[in-house]
Amino acid sequence: MGVVSIRDVATAAGVSIGTVSNVLNRPEKVADATVAKVRAAIDELGFIRNEAARQLRDGRSAAIGLVVLDVRNPYFTDVAHGVETAAAAAGLSVTLGNSDGDPARERRYLELFEQQRVQGVLISPADASLDRLRRLDERSIPVVLVDGVDPTGALDAVTVDDVAGGRMAAEHLLGLGRRRLLVVAGPATLSQVADRLAGVRAAIAAVPDASIEVVHLPQLTVTAGRELGRSLVARPASARPDAVFAVNDLLGLGVLQALVLERGTVRVPEDVAVIGYDDIEWAASAVVPLSSVRQPREQLGRTAIEALLARGAGGERAGAVRFAPELVARRSTTG
Repeated sequence: MGVVSIRDVATAAGVSIGTVSNVLNRPEKVADATVAKVRAAIDELGFIRNEAARQLRDGRSAAIGLVVLDVRNPYFTDVAHGVETAAAAAGLSVTLGNSDGDPARERRYLELFEQQRVQGVLISPADASLDRLRRLDERSIPVVLVDGVDPTGALDAVTVDDVAGGRMAAEHLLGLGRRRLLVVAGPATLSQVADRLAGVRAAIAAVPDASIEVVHLPQLTVTAGRELGRSLVARPASARPDAVFAVNDLLGLGVLQALVLERGTVRVPEDVAVIGYDDIEWAASAVVPLSSVRQPREQLGRTAIEALLARGAGGERAGAVRFAPELVARRSTTG
């Protein structure tokens, strides 16, 4: 037998197509005996309802669109887990898109989600302008930024105070007596990178004999961090920083790996202290456990879903929900 239709179920149960539709959508309007008969026919024939067609008629799917900057980064995996858990509790599914930091790729996902008539979009934006997201929100597809803020206030956002987090990391290093700080940053167009760097600069400004060097890398990956770490090892000791702040843990772990592999040349943390950001699970399990600035990753995802559902139900806007980061000191800075 091919695909079983609602007509096949009606014929097998000896009822009308309308009755089968009521059993599927409004069973309280159908007598119990008839419901049992229709469900028995459904089970016998193996009927699977065309949920996509039903959602198309209703004008909205039961899905949420989620776009992250890098699905390979465990930080975003944890955020996505929080989103999926909260969405499942609300009877919704999550369609995940990975922009890989590419605005054009992000745009294609947004177009797809709009075509699919999702109930809303959660996104860590790659496109700093946010114009497309604001237009989407105006077309009755609510948008909530995750780990990002709309400076105009037009979009709801759930984020962490990254300026405070960057300052916290720098103050930790300065408090240990480090004075030559190197910041391993990602693309300057990412608001998270800009905010964390602003926090570091604020801390540095308060210490007259401290200096800062900033290196912007195109990718926020372990490989990129490792290459940067190798370049530090190759420097003369007098030209080498005594502390490194990486704007995410993947970069920090890469730098740490390069320095540790050259253990005879550069000691961690005696010669160079290293701190990352996000506090992913790998940070604590590194050969030299990595100090980091912790973000409440799953809570970010859950809170973003709550804000999205509130918008869909006609409730008040969440505005900008901002969580406080937390410093986690480990051997890569404290020895």
